[in-house]
Formats: sequence, structure tokens, C-alpha cells
Amino acid sequence: MIAFISFVFWLLGKLLDLYILAIVVYALMSWFPGAYQTKLGQLLGAIVEPFQRWFNFASIGMIGFAPVVAIFVLGIVRSGLVYLEQIIFHLMGVM
Repeated sequence: MIAFISFVFWLLGKLLDLYILAIVVYALMSWFPGAYQTKLGQLLGAIVEPFQRWFNFASIGMIGFAPVVAIFVLGIVRSGLVYLEQIIFHLMGVM
């Protein structure tokens, strides 16, 4: 049971890391003309844009900080998962 819970938290952490990487790659694609029209750009857009739209308020002039805020929020969620895992293991008497 402990190994399964540990695996679930590990998997969630890795999925969050992968999603953060997708946001970074999607943001870097803005530096290359036509990159959003490629298959990779369309795939990443379908994955990243729905979450990133929540943070479109974070802009100064023409510069948008939505990817930065989205990564910051995901970092907080990741830290929360680690803390939740520690609480669960502490309550189970493992740690």
C-alpha cells in the first residue's frame, strides 16, 4: 500500500514536470516564425493553451507573462503534493 501511494505521488510529480516542460517549449516557440503552425505547435497549443488562458491577465503592454505565472502555480501545486505525501506517510506512521 505504501509503495502504491508513493508511486502515485511520484507519477503525479513527473506529470507536472512534463507539463511544465511543455509550457516552456510552447513559450520558446514564440521566438520562431511559423512554429505554432507546425504539428508540434498545434499539439502543444491544444495541451497548454487551456491552462495558460487562466493567466492571460498577467501582461504588461505587448509582453505576456502567462507562461511564467502558470509555471509558478504548477510549482506551488508540486510543492503541495510533496507536502501532502509527507502528511499521509506521517499519519500512516511510516516516517
